[in-house]
Formats: sequence, C-alpha cells, structure tokens
Amino acid sequence: MSKSSWQSCFLAAALSLTSSLASATIYTYAADLGPEAAGATGTGIVKLKFDDSTNDLSIYAGFAGLSGTTTVAHIHCCTALAGGGTVGVAVTPGTLPGFPAGVSAGSYSAVIDLDLASSFTAAFLNNFGGGTLAGARSALFAGLDAGTAYFNIHTTQFPGGEIRAFPERVPEPASLLLAAMGMGALLLTRRGRRGI
Repeated sequence: MSKSSWQSCFLAAALSLTSSLASATIYTYAADLGPEAAGATGTGIVKLKFDDSTNDLSIYAGFAGLSGTTTVAHIHCCTALAGGGTVGVAVTPGTLPGFPAGVSAGSYSAVIDLDLASSFTAAFLNNFGGGTLAGARSALFAGLDAGTAYFNIHTTQFPGGEIRAFPERVPEPASLLLAAMGMGALLLTRRGRRGI
C-alpha cells in the first residue's frame, strides 16, 4: 500500500469514527460541593450528565460532614451573577426524587427525564423556559454553561442550603479523542502534500 493510500485510509477511518462519535452527545458537568452558609461544615462532589438524544439528566452527588441532617436537594437556575447569588429551584419541585433525608453523609444517584414537565418547577418552566420543555432544557443548560446554575443540599441546621456547587462542563474523552484524531489527520494530509 502506498503512502498516499495509507493516509487516505487513515483519513477515511478517522472521519468515519468522528461522525459516529459526534452523534454521541453527552455533556458532563462537575464540581466540589462546599459551604453555602457561614458556619456550614459539609463537603462533597456533584456530577451531572445530560444526554441530548434522550433528554435524560443523570445526577450523582456524594456528601459528608454536614452540620445538620439532609432535608432536600435541588438544582437552581439561573442566577444573575456567574458563580454567585441565589435563585429559585429549576429542576424537580419539592426535592430531587429519592434524595436521602435525615442523614449527615451519603450519596445520591438518579436519572431525571427532562421530557416531562414535572421535572421542572412551574416557575422555571414559565419564567426561564418560555412555557415549553425545549425552552426549559435550553435555559437550564445555558445556565450550566454560563455558571449560573447550581446544585445544593439543604439541612435541618441550614434550611436555606448548607452546601452547593456551580458545576462546570468537563470535556468528554470522546471529545478529546475527536480533537486528537482531527489533528492527526491534519498532520498526515500536510505531510502528504509536502511529499508530492
């Protein structure tokens, strides 16, 4: 196989893999949870994964050392200031489904179907989402990307919220692979042109 044939095959394979990976649209956001109120002692982590082909939001949180015991947890959006301020609840009225109450340490994992109106508060759906599910999803992820959405845990000691985090987007391994393959293909085509 000639050098140019090998380069063409590699480029075709890279483009094929790129197109199949590009259709996998999972967005990941993560952050460390820290005190939301003066005197709060809790810490933890939160990770959100959104699949825009299914509109499912996966949530994982681990927490420990809370000053009080848990009452509710929420995702709020969208503050006026990135990384600060407070705003009403966006995702799930009341509390996140199945969130453990009455503990000072633990973990939480759930999948929220963002194709359901019940997954958003009415205020968020109407005020930020323009009354539509598509609008609410767009507003939520615009808030996450802008740093104006946060996850928090409320406790008996701090009913307004003990710990919280403004999750930031994390590059997916597939995105990094796509970038590396694109650079590799570009280098091969440039190298091939020099040899002509």
